[in-house]
Amino acid sequence: MAKNIFNYAIKGSDFTIIKSVELLTQHMITNNKPLGAICIAPVMIAKVLQNMGRSGKLTGGFDEKISSDIESMGVSIEEVDAKSIVVDYKNKIVSTPAYVEAKSIKEVNEGIIKLVNQLLRMI
Repeated sequence: MAKNIFNYAIKGSDFTIIKSVELLTQHMITNNKPLGAICIAPVMIAKVLQNMGRSGKLTGGFDEKISSDIESMGVSIEEVDAKSIVVDYKNKIVSTPAYVEAKSIKEVNEGIIKLVNQLLRMI
């Protein structure tokens, strides 16, 4: 994702997002549609929020670089492990660090299940 949908892995915090993906994400946020961000996706969501002139709350796990980059886009960070989620009720965004923090597939599964269940409650 960080190479194909947005080029964060190559460009760092100066990355760009495929335009159609950015427009869809903006549409979801503008229209109060629940949105999930898993693994490295919170970085992309932070850029979309920045480009929209909005703040928010996401996770980058405990990774200092990811967290610093997200915060530099005007989005606050909550550090959680792979089994946990962060909920931004204002923007209806739920995030989990998944493989950014996971020590096992079981932890990834637990975090993603919590994310999906929270998204379903927000519908």
